[in-house]
Amino acid sequence: MLDQTKPAPKPRVIAGERDDWELVIGMEVHAQISSRAKLFSGASTRFGAEPNSNVAFVDAGMPGMLPVINEHCVAQAVRTGLGLKAEIHLRSAFDRKNYFYPDLPQGYQISQLYHPIVGEGEVLVELGDGTARLVRVERIHLEQDAGKSIHDMDPALSFVDLNRTGVALMEIVSRPDIRGPEEAAAYVSKLRQIMRYLGTCDGNMQNGNLRADVNVSVCRPGQYERYRETGDFAHLGTRCEIKNMNSLRFIQQAIEVEARRQIAIVEGGGAVVQETRLYDPDRGETRSMRSKEEAHDYRYFPDPDLLPLEIEQAWVDDIAAGLPELPDHKKDRFMQQFGLSDYDASVLTADTTSATYFETVAADSANGKASANWVINDLFGRLKKDDRDIADSPVPAARLAGIVKLIAGDVISGKTAKDVFEIVYTQDRDPEEVVETEGLRQVTDTGAIEAALDRIIADNPAQVEKAKANPKLAGWFVGQVMKATGGKANPKAVNEAVRAKLG
Repeated sequence: MLDQTKPAPKPRVIAGERDDWELVIGMEVHAQISSRAKLFSGASTRFGAEPNSNVAFVDAGMPGMLPVINEHCVAQAVRTGLGLKAEIHLRSAFDRKNYFYPDLPQGYQISQLYHPIVGEGEVLVELGDGTARLVRVERIHLEQDAGKSIHDMDPALSFVDLNRTGVALMEIVSRPDIRGPEEAAAYVSKLRQIMRYLGTCDGNMQNGNLRADVNVSVCRPGQYERYRETGDFAHLGTRCEIKNMNSLRFIQQAIEVEARRQIAIVEGGGAVVQETRLYDPDRGETRSMRSKEEAHDYRYFPDPDLLPLEIEQAWVDDIAAGLPELPDHKKDRFMQQFGLSDYDASVLTADTTSATYFETVAADSANGKASANWVINDLFGRLKKDDRDIADSPVPAARLAGIVKLIAGDVISGKTAKDVFEIVYTQDRDPEEVVETEGLRQVTDTGAIEAALDRIIADNPAQVEKAKANPKLAGWFVGQVMKATGGKANPKAVNEAVRAKLG
């Protein structure tokens, strides 16, 4: 449930020429299931293959070819539903959604309209300002993807690649609970994070493995609350769907543009027409694609080639028992176990690879807070500078833990640790070996520190008198000792020696 300690974000208000308006957004996210084979055939789902090379007879719509359900894809949908705290339907069914398009060789798409495999769930969406909203998920249904039409290979011809045809998709349908562009992007990002943790979708938007259809409408303040009280969608205004969005930035831009378009129409005395639109980021506008179809326009009917899908509760329970720790729980645990801030825990749990890396460093070094600082500030900062991913880090978790332990054991100072990290990062060396061979071990011998301090005091009697008159100036002696020892002296021991000598 929604964390009651976090306030709900205020709805985004847009000022029109005459009135203020609020945004209402619902989303249909199409997530490609992580599977080596398609939903109803054994054809490969490998991205980047030669056009029309990953196509089975059933994908191509050949006569007499019958679909056979891929059990792994069903399990992946169930895992996703469980991860969204959703109801799992033990009985679901497939329908034919009939329409013609060149990249749909069967002349219909196999989907689930009337009896989806997953029912109502929820997603907790947290925003950067500390607010959070619970977005309700209406359903998740399984369906097969269509192919791809290619229009830029020949000035006079279009080509069709059927490699994606039949690839398994989960369509995750939200309620119209999202109230602004930033929330919409955060919702998609949170869904992607959860599915990556679950291993059910890689979330690669660039390859089209995660796409969103965004339904946008505007209403006057107070109307949304009436909808929540009555369930009557008439309070929300006429919605338009922006199709096939595969960028979080473009999702936000398109919502903003479409909302202002609708406001201008209504305030100008017109009526918004329910339709499907496309977003043109180059022109910064949405344009009409087709009138919005209803279910009856597709002539849905149960697929006669597929029996209803019946699964057992014991099978669902086995899947539930094998679920990994999900991001919200992991974030809370990091905050409690390691004393991390909300922000640091959010950064470290953004993906499973980062979370696992941090936990390894924290476990090996026995210092959670210091490990978090080094992972977030030093490692992530360096990786970002080099445009590298955590999975490609040249510093293994065990070596970063070694640096943290060297600091905690007073073997090196925090300043020297920065130099050690750079050597480990660029030269693939062990931190302890670097400290020894480069002569970076911290000076903890109080005798050596006091001897250096005595020489500095003897050479600077005027500075001594100033420091005795104003203790704040004693820091000058600390700096001089550190300089005299090449930065190797233990700062704590130096400070203690200065206090003792100068009173």
